[in-house]
Amino acid sequence: MKRQKVLKPQPIGKNHVVFVQNGNPAQVFVVNIKKDEIVKNPKNSHGHFRHARLTKDGTYLLAHMDSERVAEYDFDGNELWSMDATRIWSAEPLKNGNILLCGNDRLVREVTKQGKLVWDFKLDDYPQYKMTSPQIAARLDNGNTIINTWFNQRSDDMVDLDDPPVQVIEVTPNKEVAWVLQSWEDPMKVLPEI
Repeated sequence: MKRQKVLKPQPIGKNHVVFVQNGNPAQVFVVNIKKDEIVKNPKNSHGHFRHARLTKDGTYLLAHMDSERVAEYDFDGNELWSMDATRIWSAEPLKNGNILLCGNDRLVREVTKQGKLVWDFKLDDYPQYKMTSPQIAARLDNGNTIINTWFNQRSDDMVDLDDPPVQVIEVTPNKEVAWVLQSWEDPMKVLPEI
């Protein structure tokens, strides 16, 4: 039997969570955590996905890394629409109905469901903030965008502490950098004793 990976659940109120389980087949679940029971498990979700969100309309927004596209599904797993999204990792529904996309193409962008570009942030335009593998972007209430990166510390590529990648960056709608997190030291070594 193949090992299956459950990705971080998204809370829905106080009683439910939605999460994806990567595997063969990959699945999306809505679970009532108070009753410990599965509420919904659509069987025909397409392919593997890295990021799933339940929208305010009760639909699923999925980033399909394997097929380089984003798709929205109804509660029964029927596809409502999709768009191409090169090297996609995450698709986040925004309050205004648009979608915030993030992926390994080093481009974070807000698009309409028809694929029209509304806003973008090109990490290559900011080489001083090295982000090797952007994964998830989130829009804050103040309009700023948080972007995180992934780095496999277990790989042969160790972090160069003289020039480490940035882990998180916050940018304004005008594409100004508000702050960055670039801290690769072991926190237990730098925390003061209490």
